[in-house]
Amino acid sequence: MSVLSTPSTERASRSGSKVSSAIQQGAVALFGALILYAVGFLPMSAAHNAAHDTRHTFVFPCH
Repeated sequence: MSVLSTPSTERASRSGSKVSSAIQQGAVALFGALILYAVGFLPMSAAHNAAHDTRHTFVFPCH
């Protein structure tokens, strides 16, 4: 064990990574909710056209 790596710094590092992970998961959930909320207010033709154009972009057959 090195001088810089004490049990207390290891514990702080682990708790810091847990906080970082929780923040990232919360940000992803918030972004997903925002996308669902925004798409919910789109006119149906706009949502269909966006999905249709995306399929063509990825060369996915849709017809």
